[in-house]
Amino acid sequence: GVQYDAAKFTYVGRIASSNNVHLVWHTAKAQSMEDVRHTEMTVAGTGPANVAEIIPKLLNAIEGTKFKVISGYPSSGPAMVAMERGEIDGTGTSWAAVKSQKQAWLKEKKVKVILQVLPERSAELPDVPALGEFGRSEEDKQILRLYSSGGALGRYVVAAPDLPAEVAKALRDGYQKTMTDPEFLADCAKANLDVEPASHDRLLEVAKRTLDVSDAIRTRVRDIFK
Repeated sequence: GVQYDAAKFTYVGRIASSNNVHLVWHTAKAQSMEDVRHTEMTVAGTGPANVAEIIPKLLNAIEGTKFKVISGYPSSGPAMVAMERGEIDGTGTSWAAVKSQKQAWLKEKKVKVILQVLPERSAELPDVPALGEFGRSEEDKQILRLYSSGGALGRYVVAAPDLPAEVAKALRDGYQKTMTDPEFLADCAKANLDVEPASHDRLLEVAKRTLDVSDAIRTRVRDIFK
């Protein structure tokens, strides 16, 4: 029941985008988004509010894909184990988790990334389609942009609305200095963690664009997830 306006927060800065991806095991019949238009793919569902369930259902409704969501997995970790065992064909998780925990899968080509939940392709995955690329009509595209914008916002820091200007500036300046601090960057590199900063202005721009949704779009989205 909480009500708030995300555009009124004091945005401080972002450390990195949050690229959620959809993986498919190498033995699955469908090995691309195009394949899933014609061939059913079972994917792990890790909760009705999680992108692992939301995005496949959204694409089924908008793009006519044939994802079959198998709900009940507690998180992406058990879902990836299930994929490895052959219980399901694919699952959704963060690209950061795949890079840091499943390098062997990538090197041995045991998994293939078929979708990234971003408005545009990331530099790290230039050959993998982004969610923002899909949609036949302008309304379709708006809905998909709505759901891909969370990845563009990523891992960021906000403060309360209406902070005094000098306080907001101090927070933002300190945050941006951290993003270029050699010791901080070295620690992130050691942990194989991305640093992809964005300014408060950029975050506010994305938030406002995300909120700018017509009633018709909201109604259609509610219908999809009934």
